[in-house]
Amino acid sequence: MYTLLSGLHEYLTRREEFYVIILGLDNAGKTTLLERIKSIFLGVVGLSPNRIAPTVGLNIGKIDINRARLNFWDLGGQRDLHGIWEKYYSECHAIVFVVDSTDKERIEECKEIFEKIITNDDVEGVPILMLANKQDLPNSLKVEEIKEIFNKIALKLGARDSRVLPISALEGTGVREAVDWLFVRIQRNKQNRPPTFK
Repeated sequence: MYTLLSGLHEYLTRREEFYVIILGLDNAGKTTLLERIKSIFLGVVGLSPNRIAPTVGLNIGKIDINRARLNFWDLGGQRDLHGIWEKYYSECHAIVFVVDSTDKERIEECKEIFEKIITNDDVEGVPILMLANKQDLPNSLKVEEIKEIFNKIALKLGARDSRVLPISALEGTGVREAVDWLFVRIQRNKQNRPPTFK
């Protein structure tokens, strides 16, 4: 009887877990985004932006929405770290690609990296959210300009869920909307990428 009740309790209280990888070039604001997500959804004060150092390896953040847990993996953006990104593709349920909207000199490099990510077979069908970060700065490219730059690559996304949203990770503008969009798309994509249960 105990085993039956224990199993029923475990079944009723288990939670779906999803994994989201945060990618982009170095200095795009990936870790600032992760810290802002934690502060918005967990109510904790994240790291101060002046205390955030370049990521070597990865940073992890977890938030709960409804009865599901989103695990965010913020991977380092330096060129020598791009090789480890692929190791996370097969386990992820979504990809967030952060673009530094003020770094016009590296936008071509950003395009190349993005194309390499979305054409990898391991991310086939995975929702992709591109975030045009640093929209709080006056010299930033607007979302329409970012879309225009990435337009030809976007055709390679096919029918999968994808979107470009403006954010300021520093100020938190657009971050909640971005996570809400991600959560809905991850839920819709459970047939393609089933959650793990914990």
